Amino acid sequence: MRFTPQDEQFRADVREWLDANLAGEFAGLRGAGGPGREHERHDERLAWNRHLAAAGWTCLGWPAEHGGRGASLIQQVIFYEEYARADAPARVSIVGEELLGPTLIAFGTPDQHERFLPPIRAVRELWCQGYSEPGAGSDLASVATRAGLDGDEWVINGQKIWTSLAHLADWCFVLARTEAGSRRGAGLSYLLVPMDQPGVTVRPIRQLTGTAEFNEVFFDDARTAAANVVGAPGDGWRVAKATLAIERGAAMLGQQVGFRRELEDLAAEARRTGAARDPLIRDKLARAWTGLHVIRTYALDTLGAAEGTADPARASVLKVLWSRWHRDLGELAMEIAGPGSPGYDRWQRLFLFSRADTIYGGSDEIQHDIIATRALGLPRS
Repeated sequence: MRFTPQDEQFRADVREWLDANLAGEFAGLRGAGGPGREHERHDERLAWNRHLAAAGWTCLGWPAEHGGRGASLIQQVIFYEEYARADAPARVSIVGEELLGPTLIAFGTPDQHERFLPPIRAVRELWCQGYSEPGAGSDLASVATRAGLDGDEWVINGQKIWTSLAHLADWCFVLARTEAGSRRGAGLSYLLVPMDQPGVTVRPIRQLTGTAEFNEVFFDDARTAAANVVGAPGDGWRVAKATLAIERGAAMLGQQVGFRRELEDLAAEARRTGAARDPLIRDKLARAWTGLHVIRTYALDTLGAAEGTADPARASVLKVLWSRWHRDLGELAMEIAGPGSPGYDRWQRLFLFSRADTIYGGSDEIQHDIIATRALGLPRS
């Protein structure tokens, strides 16, 4: 993946806009939000996200006819990297903008495009993802939440868990079993369900960090219009897998800029505390630096080779690489920053929350299965 003069001009435009707009009422938002800190200044970050939308900086990769910028994959990478370098606040609309929007563009009807895409682009409706369940977890094909048609509405019953930001969402895209007696990926449908109704109950899950960005969601005769099924009824498994492939896209490069900032700050902490005099600590910091460059190179190679198409095995390798790297960084932070460190709370939060990196977005065990069967051709157990 090479950057042309036009790409570098785009980078300069992004950088200039961010410098000019992360000022005034938004100046204090730098660094706010993110994994384990989604509770921070939500209303102000929502206002910032809408400011981005008004200036055309949301939905970069969407086609122009659907309200996006039609940006190339390289331009999307540039935007995410510059956004992270500017320490801009974590956005609140990622699920709708990066996951559901592209899925609807690929599989939705014209009426669904007209109804749902404009409020996603303008950040007027927020979304959450109703996939994992207590009895299914990473085995998504085993979902038990069921739905059936009652006149012109789907009636949904079941439970979802680890639903990120469900307590703030207006809508949820739900994978539900709509064909009685079906098993595994057959008979599933991809439904768009409003959250503000009597049949939906959201209960936040308090985590090790003390925050509660994940939730469990209960559907008790919850309803949505019959037209709110993406793709054909019973074809939800194919649509859901497409969403999962989208989940590991260009935004990963911006995440890695954040990882590099954490590593640089941790190295500075090691020098401040004197831990850097320990040759073992120096070796671990060097290995972390090398590992991060390996991840970025692999991510660029994966995105460049795919050019927007899904390669599950390569995406799974990338997920395992970055999640283990970040978990190990959290462990290294605990070695470097003792309880008396002024920044101990920050490093403790990194250590605790990064334990979840190898679980959410597809657990390591599931990623290993995908790599083994789809990349290496090994038989399923």
